[in-house]
Amino acid sequence: MQKIRNRIENGDFLPELTFQTSRSSGPGGQNVNKVETKVQLSFDLKASQNLSEEEKEVLFKKLKNKITEEGILQVQSQEKRSQLQNKELAIKKFYGLIQKGLEKKKARKPTKPGKGAIEKRLKAKKSQAEKKANRGWKA
Repeated sequence: MQKIRNRIENGDFLPELTFQTSRSSGPGGQNVNKVETKVQLSFDLKASQNLSEEEKEVLFKKLKNKITEEGILQVQSQEKRSQLQNKELAIKKFYGLIQKGLEKKKARKPTKPGKGAIEKRLKAKKSQAEKKANRGWKA
């Protein structure tokens, strides 16, 4: 995990990213009709020099809904009114996806409830039973 963070901070992925712009459907009034502010980032996962084969396999499995059949990871951004801001946002999203995709899931250790918790639960059950037993008419 630390290795990927170092590669991101060094900007190792930037030369492998390609950007395409188009007109956005987001906010901007008439600006939307004139300026291409929507940014689509593409990253060729298969041809990447910065990822090992194991990392590529993990990313293909975890990000399969964002990867095309050709093995290209696509991220788009159109939230902001400027192309530059959308480009920066797309890069942040891309880095977030890569980091999250390569994170190893923490194994769950099964645990047992403590003695205090068991006693508390049994007391609550007993008091609930008494409460219900006291309801109604006694002849």
